Amino acid sequence: MTIMEKDAQYVAQTYKRFPVEIVSGKGSLVWDSQGKEYIDLGSGIAVTSFGIGDEAWKQAVIDQLGRVQHTSNLYYTSPCADLAEMLCSRTGMKKVFFCNSGAEANECAIKAARKYAQDRYGRERYTIITLKNSFHGRTLTTLAATGQDHYHELFQPLTPGFVHAEANNIAELTALTEKYPTAGILLECVQGEGGVIPLEKDYVQAAEKLCREKDILLLIDEVQTGNGRTGELYAYMHYGVQPDIVSTAKGLAGGLPLGAALLGEKAKDVLGYGDHGSTFGGNPVCCAGALSILSRIDEALLREIREKSAYLFDLFTGAPGIRQVTGLGLMIGLKTEKPAAEVANACREAGVLCLTAKDKLRLLPALNIPMPLLQRAGRIILEVCDPDKS
Repeated sequence: MTIMEKDAQYVAQTYKRFPVEIVSGKGSLVWDSQGKEYIDLGSGIAVTSFGIGDEAWKQAVIDQLGRVQHTSNLYYTSPCADLAEMLCSRTGMKKVFFCNSGAEANECAIKAARKYAQDRYGRERYTIITLKNSFHGRTLTTLAATGQDHYHELFQPLTPGFVHAEANNIAELTALTEKYPTAGILLECVQGEGGVIPLEKDYVQAAEKLCREKDILLLIDEVQTGNGRTGELYAYMHYGVQPDIVSTAKGLAGGLPLGAALLGEKAKDVLGYGDHGSTFGGNPVCCAGALSILSRIDEALLREIREKSAYLFDLFTGAPGIRQVTGLGLMIGLKTEKPAAEVANACREAGVLCLTAKDKLRLLPALNIPMPLLQRAGRIILEVCDPDKS
């Protein structure tokens, strides 16, 4: 059997894969089983922060593998403690809970918000308000948090206690906090799966003010936007707010499964012994990889990300066949005249791997993608989108 036939027979068919078997890569270039080369503008859905086979990351992982690959959280390991310290020192947060994925990080954020509210105001204060068009994960609880009905249809009943507000409507958000005893407000500063749509700065700041007035915890989902993706270490830093809890994953460990919930002053001691746990959370190999990634996301790299972002916005804005450019940093959505799936397929045929989000082409290149590769990929996308070159 071919690899695709074997996949069809033995792997649960939950993904609509592109017809490409990737067998190797280096940096922002990958090669398929036929030897064809592609410029990777997806980075594993914002996961391979420094591309494929980054030498420093690889060495950090190998060195830790040579020591111990897993201990469980019954014992201490230095990569776990060192990474928690680095995350707290870079964000002003106080403590970290480690898990395996973004959905689990959001689960932790929700549990912490509910326990904080219950400890102070009683069991009836449990509602979490999220936004319509949001995406927070695929567990039953994070599906309930996700503000898109089509994700809910097949899995009722979902976890109760979630309501969804229109983005950028502070009056509605305020009204919901008055209608429902609210434990937390959970926001993505850029709605990634919802179409790469940034929230308005005034709205996020007003939401923070509302949370402070009502002692509601402000939860920011940085699963896709975090770890340098938007040109700041975390997207909320563009907005001038300080969350109570931040969830992150994806690019944190550069290709290894690692999620984290960063707990601020109010939430730092909410979860005590036995309240939460994860067998693999804080795995020393994953944390060693994350230390390598996070230590290199410095101001010089963030400035470079912002410069590359500006280049792409300038390149695509007003170009033939491109109706709209949205996003932040190296998280960019292109509303194209041709269907986004058609554009993604044509780009793949031309040697560029892109993603889609709703009706947009989605670009999530490695943070350190070389400018010549980015320029080459940009020219290919322009040619594919141009209706006169169809």
